[in-house]
Amino acid sequence: MSTKGKVVGIVANLVTIEVDGPVAQNEICYIDLKGTRLMAEVIKIVGKNAYVQVFESTRGLYVGCEAEFTGRMLEVTLGPGMLSKNYDGLQNDLDKMEGVFLKRGQYTFPLDEQKIWHFKPLVKEGDSVSAADWIGSVKENWFDHKIMVPFDYQGTAIVKSISPEGDYTIDDTIAVIADAEGNERNLTMTMKWPVKVEIKSYKNKPRPFKLMETGIRTIDTLNPIAEGGTGFIPGPFGCGKTVLQHALSKYAEADLIIIVACGERANEVVEIFNEFPELDDPRTGRKLIERTIIVCNTSNMPVAAREASVYTGMTIAEYYRMMGLKVLLNADSTSRWAQALREMSNRMEELPGPDAFPMDLPAIISSFYSRAGYVNLNNGKSGSITFIGTVSPAGGNLKEPVTESTKKAARCFYALSQNRADSKRYPAVDPIDSYSKYLEYPEVVEYLDKTIEKGWVDKVMKLKDILLRGKEARDQINILGDDGVPLEYHIVFNKSEIIDFIILQQDAFDKVDSTCSIERQRYLVNQVLEICESEFNFESFEEVSTYFKRLINLMKQMNYQEFKNDAFNKMEKQLEELLAERRVNELETQVAG
Repeated sequence: MSTKGKVVGIVANLVTIEVDGPVAQNEICYIDLKGTRLMAEVIKIVGKNAYVQVFESTRGLYVGCEAEFTGRMLEVTLGPGMLSKNYDGLQNDLDKMEGVFLKRGQYTFPLDEQKIWHFKPLVKEGDSVSAADWIGSVKENWFDHKIMVPFDYQGTAIVKSISPEGDYTIDDTIAVIADAEGNERNLTMTMKWPVKVEIKSYKNKPRPFKLMETGIRTIDTLNPIAEGGTGFIPGPFGCGKTVLQHALSKYAEADLIIIVACGERANEVVEIFNEFPELDDPRTGRKLIERTIIVCNTSNMPVAAREASVYTGMTIAEYYRMMGLKVLLNADSTSRWAQALREMSNRMEELPGPDAFPMDLPAIISSFYSRAGYVNLNNGKSGSITFIGTVSPAGGNLKEPVTESTKKAARCFYALSQNRADSKRYPAVDPIDSYSKYLEYPEVVEYLDKTIEKGWVDKVMKLKDILLRGKEARDQINILGDDGVPLEYHIVFNKSEIIDFIILQQDAFDKVDSTCSIERQRYLVNQVLEICESEFNFESFEEVSTYFKRLINLMKQMNYQEFKNDAFNKMEKQLEELLAERRVNELETQVAG
């Protein structure tokens, strides 16, 4: 019999319920408000009182309302039909809901129960299976959606029966399995899994080692992220966090995109809803929405559900990872998630940490980020979740607790700069403050040496060094004036500007320049380094500036051309001629020496 209770205290969406039986931490209950059932989650238990956070507005709730506990944690329903869907933080299908605003107490089933799926069995009667083993597949959009043994299954089972190839709904029994004692279990195409528990039915979880191509030069070249890696994008409002995440969604080398809008402003989310169904997918030639799932909890939606939404997105990502897919999970913005945690912590009167955030905020963020990663499955296949979150620190302050805590957890740091955004240098990723710890991993260095070229990381470090020296030269020029510094300072600064304009900056609205292949990035790096390592002959600083502007302009035009086409090759010859005008050749250098 399920546990029941009565409301005895209300503080905003923190409700105290006196219970008449056992309740568990994180258990879900429903509070009856004059026929409207409000969903809530147990976050604290003291004696007979259960403290629950309600996922809805508690306006009009009164002491004495009845509550019923379900005995289950907050779960997501996993199965075919999730692709192209728009969910809220509790996995309600937003497309099934009516009206502009969500009605309180309205919950919808996340999958289509009427849809017919063509099932193909992958096992036969008598086969031995365990948790997460593939027993069949159905075609979902363009890829094979694997039907698996539920992740909560303990031990090994024997397949008693398996449905033949044919058409079924998600609720039809497609297999019967039995354990050693003969206890049978009917399997359908769906299963449930609690969102705050990691799915661990894999063989092992090695350190990420493969480069994940994103098509964005400032990421791939300077601060690469590994497949199964973690990164975050902090920056003030208006610096391009959301645009950068959209670009990653479009061009990153991933099979599946999950966008968690946990606290974005509603107008930004509307942009995703309207834009993604129209976008052509460069990988498949179909629409991008066909391999996208959107989990949406904007700033004006219930705060507690906002906290749940990141876990919902991660659990769905883990489910698809168990199918051997590469998943890219984008969360925008994790600052709002942290604020939801702070709100609940304050209402529970816990000891506050810095800026009133929970004391254990670093641990919460670390444990969440650790759920991403590259895994080897039991059947020899591999899958990955690459997680990139955005952080919106108040006033662009990168020293605030959420940014600092995320820094400890994420391996890649893409700091967006207000100065770069103001000077229209997009993407506005600061090349000096940003970093990728994957460049320190021996397995990543080895992989880059194999796939791009030998000594690639050394070349990247050279680029970073030139950028740093260019920044120092620029600061000196700004302080002392153009004619107050040696000519060499102007040359150093302008060489760093070539890296900035040609490699770091990219036009998201141009068909060619919006994405850049690794082959082209290798060509650009070698070309730019060759120019930066060359000696040039100038008489005055005016000559330096004029000459380098011509160089940058020509190379920028090359970025807008298809790689190695006729126009590109023509410009390449023009570039050689332009370099020959001022470059000091090796013989002259030796004579001078």
